[in-house]
Amino acid sequence: MTLLHALRQRRSDAAASPDVWIVVGLGNPGPEYAATRHNVGYLVCDLMAERLGVSLRAHRSRRADVAEGRLGALAEAVRVVAARPRSYMNHSGGAVSALLAYYKVPAQRLVVVHDELDLPFGTLRVKYDGGDNGHNGLKSIRSSLGTGSYHRVRIGIGRPPESRSAADFVLQRFSAAERRDLPGVADTAANAVESLLLRGLTMTQSDYNG
Repeated sequence: MTLLHALRQRRSDAAASPDVWIVVGLGNPGPEYAATRHNVGYLVCDLMAERLGVSLRAHRSRRADVAEGRLGALAEAVRVVAARPRSYMNHSGGAVSALLAYYKVPAQRLVVVHDELDLPFGTLRVKYDGGDNGHNGLKSIRSSLGTGSYHRVRIGIGRPPESRSAADFVLQRFSAAERRDLPGVADTAANAVESLLLRGLTMTQSDYNG
């Protein structure tokens, strides 16, 4: 091994940590999408960054904005990377796979926060593994990772009226009534993410999947 290769390997090893979790909030970049139903994952990622006490910044891959910090009491604290892909929803997988590769994290330590049409607005479900259920972001992630075996925090946005397509519905803004409740919904989802990282899947499902 050459000295240059050894130095590069040392820097790569320093970037990795066995206790790190990656929390990805899905959405579309740009102000025109900021308040749409499809971007509720971005909203939760912003909350996670606030709780970590750091600002989102460009990851060196340039494929995501990230906030890195620790959650939990000192003895039980876990290292967390909260991330928002810079790509559009249906290309989310490239950013996710790049982050997992950089931090040397297996898919089992990935949490994806996303909108869910099949749940009523404000309903929350935490799960591990599963299909994409027609969600383009999840479909892209499965394509890039080759697996669906990761954690998901699903945030219900409800089904559109029969006169409106699902594709149009997810790209529209929340109703006035939904906007009033949205901060509480996002806060509960962020709580569920914290619980998942600190207390595990079973206890989190018991508390939040009701």
